[in-house]
Amino acid sequence: MTRRVLLDDDPKLAPTVFRDRLDADVDVVAMPSVERFRDAVREREADAVVTNGRLTVTRDVLAGLDSLVALGQTSIGVDNVDVAAAADEGITVLRAPDYCVDEVATHAASLLLACVRDVPAQDDRVADGTWDPWAGRELHRLRGDTVGLVSFGDIARETAARLRGFGVDVAAYDPYVDAETMAEHGVEKADAGGLREAADHLSVHAPLTEETRGLVDAAWLDALPERGVVVNTGRGGVVDEADLRAALDAGDIAAAGLDVFADEPPTDSPLPGRDDVVATPHSGWYSEEARREANATVAADLARVFAGEAPANDVAPDGW
Repeated sequence: MTRRVLLDDDPKLAPTVFRDRLDADVDVVAMPSVERFRDAVREREADAVVTNGRLTVTRDVLAGLDSLVALGQTSIGVDNVDVAAAADEGITVLRAPDYCVDEVATHAASLLLACVRDVPAQDDRVADGTWDPWAGRELHRLRGDTVGLVSFGDIARETAARLRGFGVDVAAYDPYVDAETMAEHGVEKADAGGLREAADHLSVHAPLTEETRGLVDAAWLDALPERGVVVNTGRGGVVDEADLRAALDAGDIAAAGLDVFADEPPTDSPLPGRDDVVATPHSGWYSEEARREANATVAADLARVFAGEAPANDVAPDGW
């Protein structure tokens, strides 16, 4: 039996990787909506679909797609998929949990440093002919500050390793990781209130769940010092963007570095374009090496599913 695999027409996906690794018909299909997703699966009786996570796949979307046995995403997070509904339908959800750990950790550290040193605004002033180190906001030494990590998965751990070279202390809030594990990485475990009290800056790495939605709100932001910086390379909805804007407007914090937004692209968000916001287009994951690894990881697991074997990277429902 020839398997049929559909790839969304996203530039992150690499059709040649799937064709080389799978004994299957692999087609690239535009799936800009869940309606087109459902139509494509039915029309081609697809065994598997691989996307970049831009569709919200609910129980209703998956219902009645009898041919579908696997849904793959070349991403770490799968908060756009109702994983429990997929399991009920006999559909295995695959992801690439490790493919961009280095890239996102480096990106998070880069955003923090760019904000602490006010680099983009200084670059703009020099380009406009202003050669004046006093023209921007007050800058403060990073050494001796405490960076608080929200979530402590692989990316947060690599971020902590990068930041310690700058002489900061690192603490983390993650109810699913014990203190001993954090201590092994030179990080102090804190509860939510403790991290709010301790942190001079926040780096958010949590996925978006009902537990984390809007987690970093006015209470967190008000607790930061005026020189404080908020970085988010996790998911946009974890940070309450209205509260973040209010904190920036009031001067309660100095700046924010944002790679993710509640709505992407953030066409209606007032945050990009501000002098006190460094924004990037959800590019923290990107390197050519990471792109190749993500595709290869999902393709390898699809091959396992088609062979009746357990995949290495199906989705675990628990934890952050």
